Amino acid sequence: MTEATGRVALVTGASSGIGAATARLLAARGMRVVVNYLRSAPAAEEVVAGIEAAGGRAMAAQADVRGATAVERMVRQVEAAWGGIDVLVHNALTPYVIKPFHDMTWEELGGKLDDEMRAAFTVTKAVLPAMTEQGWGRIIYLGTGLSRRPREGMIALGTAKAALAQFARYLAQELGPRGITVNVVEPGPVADTRMANALDEELVRRQVAATPLGRLAHPGDVAQVVAFYADEDNAFMTGTTAAVNGGMAMY
Repeated sequence: MTEATGRVALVTGASSGIGAATARLLAARGMRVVVNYLRSAPAAEEVVAGIEAAGGRAMAAQADVRGATAVERMVRQVEAAWGGIDVLVHNALTPYVIKPFHDMTWEELGGKLDDEMRAAFTVTKAVLPAMTEQGWGRIIYLGTGLSRRPREGMIALGTAKAALAQFARYLAQELGPRGITVNVVEPGPVADTRMANALDEELVRRQVAATPLGRLAHPGDVAQVVAFYADEDNAFMTGTTAAVNGGMAMY
C-alpha cells in the first residue's frame, strides 16, 4: 500500500476495539486521524497519545453520531485544524437489545434500525461536501456477519446492519462518478470487543471450532481490511463487502 500522504480520516467510535485498532493503523500509514468518541474521553485521549508517541498525528473529537448538530460541529472542528475529511470509517455501534423477536417490541427493533441508519446518514452527509469538491473519497462502513447469517437473539443488530449494507451499495452507485468509493467490512465474532464480552464461553468455543483458521478475529485483523479499502491504491473497488471471519461463513 502507498503512504497516505496526510489524508484526513475520521473513525467513529474509535476509543476502543476495532475503531481504536483502525485509528492506530491508519495513523501508522500516514493519515491524520480523528478519534471520535461518545462518552469515553480518557480512552479516546489514550488512543491519541499512543498514535502521537508512535510519530503519528491524531485528535480526539466528541460527538453522538446520531445527532446532526453534534456531527456538524465535529466536522467543523476537523476542518479548522486539518481541512476536509478524506476517509470516513463509520464504526460507532449504537445500542441494541439481544432477545428473540417473540419478546421484542417495535421500539426495540425499530429504534435500532433508526439509530443505525440515522448515524450512517448523518456522518455521511457531513463528510460528502469536501470529498465531492476534491473528487476523491473513501467511505467504509462496519457491518456484521449477522446481517447474512442469523444467530439467536441478534435480530435487531443483524437487521439494522443488513439495511446499512444495502445503503452502502446505493451510495456506491451514486458516488462513484464523484471519485468516492463506498465499501463494507463485515466481521464475524471479534475478540476484545463489547460484543465479544456478551458471548458465553461455550458459544465462543463453538465459534472457534467452526472457524477454519482456528480462532476469533482480533480488532487488528479487521483494521487491516478497513485500511485496504481506505488506501490510495484501492481505486477500483466499490459497492463490495469484505467478510472478516476466518472462514466461519463463506459467501
